[in-house]
Amino acid sequence: MTEHVAAELTPEQAAMMARLKRLMLIAGLTTALGIGAVFIAIGYKLFRGEGATKAATEATIMVPKGSRIVSTAALEDRIAVTLDIGGATEIRTYDAKTFKLLGRARFATEP
Repeated sequence: MTEHVAAELTPEQAAMMARLKRLMLIAGLTTALGIGAVFIAIGYKLFRGEGATKAATEATIMVPKGSRIVSTAALEDRIAVTLDIGGATEIRTYDAKTFKLLGRARFATEP
């Protein structure tokens, strides 16, 4: 078998190799920093304390006498209740945390 003997590097080649190693180190550290930032963001989203530890809230929302609840819908932070009030339809929107009335939309037929 033949042996391959590496020749000694010239000073220019040694300087180029040192520069290349420095650039590789910078690229590796930048990549590690980016991956670390992604893991920190994921960990923050998973463990920030919101979610299952919330206490249950109980409230009574008053609706007009003689009205009928047609449907309800819940979004992230709002609850929409559709009411039938004497033949007219009304949608009321409430804050899901405080149950405060946020808005009303009344629908009636034209005379």
